[in-house]
Amino acid sequence: MKLGPGTTVGAHAVIEGDTELGAGNRVFPHAVLGQIPQDLKYRGERTRIVIGDRNQFREFVTVHVGTTGGGGVTRIGSDCLFMASSHVAHDCTVGDRCILANSVPLAGHVTLEDHVILGGLSGVHQFTRIGRFAFSAAGSVIVQDVAPYCMVQGDRACVSGVNTTGLQRSGFSEEQLGRVKDAYRLVFRQKLGLREACQQLRAEHGGHPEIDHLLAFLDGVGERGLVR
Repeated sequence: MKLGPGTTVGAHAVIEGDTELGAGNRVFPHAVLGQIPQDLKYRGERTRIVIGDRNQFREFVTVHVGTTGGGGVTRIGSDCLFMASSHVAHDCTVGDRCILANSVPLAGHVTLEDHVILGGLSGVHQFTRIGRFAFSAAGSVIVQDVAPYCMVQGDRACVSGVNTTGLQRSGFSEEQLGRVKDAYRLVFRQKLGLREACQQLRAEHGGHPEIDHLLAFLDGVGERGLVR
């Protein structure tokens, strides 16, 4: 276990195993970091958790170490908030400035890019990716990849719009926001296959960072498919 400067650990919290926390983290009472994964294939291999700076782990949050089959590391960035009873399973990767509201579980091998917000009681299936600035309404059941900038809701989750408020608060210009909305209409509201939509989007708005990131994400959609 390694704790960076300014990191505090509350009463009855547990930190075990090869767990590394950076500077300024706050671990609240009864949180548990570093326990073995809830994976029946795990046989006691030496695996890790690596956590960045200034994160908050509220009461009864659990974060489990990785498995050798998933790369051996559960990784969390910086400036995240994990509300009470949320869970980060083995081999997850969580970016910067993410928020998991109360009782949100991430199954194993989930990837959250930066600035993702998951509403209370949302659940995320294993091997799922969620793109930057995505937002899920409370109680969403996410079983496929969620594209950057999108809002999703429901069981099973469906795309309901662009996370306009989140993008504006993060400093997106009107021009950037307009390109994201154009991309949303192409990918999610036109009757186009994903490959065809990406080709058209690349032709119309390629070369802009926010669109190039979206295209790279869509190019990486795998067997789980994309929430559309």
